[in-house]
Amino acid sequence: MQPVSWPNALSQRDLLGIEGLTPDSVASILDLSESYVALNRDAQKKSDVLSGRTLILLFFETSTRTRTSFELAGKRLGADVINISVASSAIKKGETLIDTAMTLNAMHPDVIVVRHPDAGAVRLLANHVNCAVINAGDGSHEHPTQALLDALTIRRHKGRLDGLRVAICGDIMHSRVARSNILLLSMMGSQVRLVAPPTLVPTAIERMGAEVFSDMREGLMDCDIIMMLRLQAERMQGTFVPSTREYFRYFGLDESKLAAARPDALIMHPGPMNRGVEIDSVVADDITRSAILEQVELGLAVRQACLDILGSDKNRETI
Repeated sequence: MQPVSWPNALSQRDLLGIEGLTPDSVASILDLSESYVALNRDAQKKSDVLSGRTLILLFFETSTRTRTSFELAGKRLGADVINISVASSAIKKGETLIDTAMTLNAMHPDVIVVRHPDAGAVRLLANHVNCAVINAGDGSHEHPTQALLDALTIRRHKGRLDGLRVAICGDIMHSRVARSNILLLSMMGSQVRLVAPPTLVPTAIERMGAEVFSDMREGLMDCDIIMMLRLQAERMQGTFVPSTREYFRYFGLDESKLAAARPDALIMHPGPMNRGVEIDSVVADDITRSAILEQVELGLAVRQACLDILGSDKNRETI
């Protein structure tokens, strides 16, 4: 099965954040992703849409889901995929990010996928290369492909994105997933709620159009989607919660708190999960309501679609 083609999915060369997208481009990316979901479920899973292209994965932070899905996406599209181990690269010897970018650019890659612990670092790198760059997460700033796969998951279950009530719960302050989802879901017509202790809510976050709740049951009331986030201890400087046990008591998703949401509310989590901290195992493993493993499957399809759009011949004239 070959993926469908359509014009002008993106008007820019790179995918650095949700802010560069429009409702039409989001819908087009999701539509193309659907064709890759079907392709990945076929016995023959490979395409030659990126044959002859070179994809470089440059991850300055550890990753399982995102890195693996981008690597598999590139290989299933026929690209030559290069993984750069930052731990053993010249970066660890003192090379600057700009020098790294210029070195990679001299090798004429077609797409570079970058994850970096600092907000804005991926854009800085993109300014010094001639190929397409995809942001796989930069600090607490954005993670656009995660928001796109979350949107695809929601649309497949609910049939739409507009008019839904979505609760994003947990460590909002340190979450690039939260920021990208707020931008995308609000743009697509969803009502976004943020549920977290005040210590984990960024100042003036309401300006992004989301409602803020500090009571879990109140925040989940009549919600269609519940998206849980983990506590990102690696980004925390200081104490934000008294203890993980206390945090779970008030903000961990269990059956009691879930009862406040709609009976058919969908449970999501970008992973990795901390069971017993932000989510109870009974809820996470509920096959009738949890879409957590489906998110992993759909993440591969979304990343195939993004690589197709930014790296293939048929789209180069439009980006």
